[in-house]
Amino acid sequence: MHTSPICPSCCAVIGVYGGIGITWLAPLSGGAAAMCSLALFPPPLADGEVTLYESNNELVSGSSPNSYSMQEWDPPSLHFPRELLKPHSRPESSSKTAFLDHRDTLWMRSAAAWRDTGLTGVLDEITHSVEEVPKWLGVSAGCILAVLRLASSFHGSLFPHLTLSNMDMVAEFSQVLDWSDCTVRAFAWHPHTDKFAVALLDDSIRIYNSKSETTPTLKHRLQRSVAALQWKPLCASALAVACHTCLLVWHVDPTSLSTRPSSGCAQVLSYPGHAPVTSIAWAPSGSILVSASPVDTAMLVWDVAAEICVPLQRVGGGGVTFLSWAPDGGRLLAATPSALFRVWETWMWTCERWPCLKGRCQSGCWSPDGSRLLFSVQGERVIYALTFNDALGGPKDAAIVADLSDTTFNSPDGDIIIGGEVQSLAWDPRGERLAVLLKGNKMTEGRPAVIAVFKTRSSPVFELLPCGFVNGEAGAEPRLMQFHPRFKHGALLTVCWSNGKMSHVPFYFVSAGAVQPNPLPHLAGQTVDHSSHQLYTIL
Repeated sequence: MHTSPICPSCCAVIGVYGGIGITWLAPLSGGAAAMCSLALFPPPLADGEVTLYESNNELVSGSSPNSYSMQEWDPPSLHFPRELLKPHSRPESSSKTAFLDHRDTLWMRSAAAWRDTGLTGVLDEITHSVEEVPKWLGVSAGCILAVLRLASSFHGSLFPHLTLSNMDMVAEFSQVLDWSDCTVRAFAWHPHTDKFAVALLDDSIRIYNSKSETTPTLKHRLQRSVAALQWKPLCASALAVACHTCLLVWHVDPTSLSTRPSSGCAQVLSYPGHAPVTSIAWAPSGSILVSASPVDTAMLVWDVAAEICVPLQRVGGGGVTFLSWAPDGGRLLAATPSALFRVWETWMWTCERWPCLKGRCQSGCWSPDGSRLLFSVQGERVIYALTFNDALGGPKDAAIVADLSDTTFNSPDGDIIIGGEVQSLAWDPRGERLAVLLKGNKMTEGRPAVIAVFKTRSSPVFELLPCGFVNGEAGAEPRLMQFHPRFKHGALLTVCWSNGKMSHVPFYFVSAGAVQPNPLPHLAGQTVDHSSHQLYTIL
């Protein structure tokens, strides 16, 4: 695909002809998308300056996050010091050596192996149980296991990610930058109220609620290597957790005063060969839950109440790495470890296959009405847009709407180069601010990871406009981000930083489609005492 700067009068598009991606240049028409470049952005802040909020279409900065009067709705800015979070030093299976020898029956061990690793685990267990099985069965199991491993080796040459360990696989496909070394590994706002969940380095999950001073901490023996969190829509208590070997669905009573809900509050959903789970997505109606694993070519569609699932299998791709459900519920993005992704139509569960020319789909997000998908591709420094029009039979090409090529900015601290590949994308629920987490290059000085925020406009044509860069405290780089789903004054972006801190950056604006816009809060420049300040508005 074309990734160098392109003249604004044209843009590169990808077409699909006979299942093959084709690149060509096409002029922008009246309904096409205009392209924005990082060169149009205002310069980044100096080191030590912190982005506070957006007002009057400009980002306002200060020397500290408390440099302006906080509003009554403001969520807490938290800090999770690394020294207080101790990651598990060994997998659960290795803990067996700490106990007295208690040998289960072959049947029990085989059942556990089937649950954990599928057929290869059962064959391996039989092969190493020569004293408990007939000789012919042990030899046969060993031969079949050798054939499967040979086939797996060949499969691994086609899909190199299959040679990674489970931890490395989660880190590779996570939407969190530098997941394995990040103190906050997953974050999720509740879709309907001021409540959020945070998954930490020690595999615990904490829930912060505006209506309660209690902070429940969720722990479970199977809650390892948490890759994603998502609250169930239209429900106050259900939280889905993507884990190392399974999927957990916690049911936490929001009125409970317990700080340590028991493990009995969690449903365990597992399926052979479907681990690690790296992405989950609830249907907007909350009726079903979809999970994905890079080692399983099938997405699993779960009926959580019945604890049963239906695999949606498609040939090609080598697995499923990332899921994103359109807000209207009509489509579901499913990325794979290979250079293709699929967009599922969720009424009849048919899919469109979209090949990429350079790498896999890294991230994606939907417009509020579900008609437009923005996505990024590994190895490319652009953002693509797919526009869906049911009346015209679906999109025929993907247009480049943003050029993220390296751009040099002059600052008092020296030249800063911003640009590169995308780690994750986040679009606010109003569809007017797009946050882009750029990976940067930690091996090169002056190439930090950064969040670039675009203004988005859908009429008369879809286009991205520059807003600015979000800056944290000195030396801190962004690791993950998410917009608040129901912020009434514009958009609120939550950012988790490399130093373990979490901040919330409000973008104040009146929505273009608002009939009766909420009045924007008065912002003062003075610092106030927050020691007795209420964190949220009690609804």
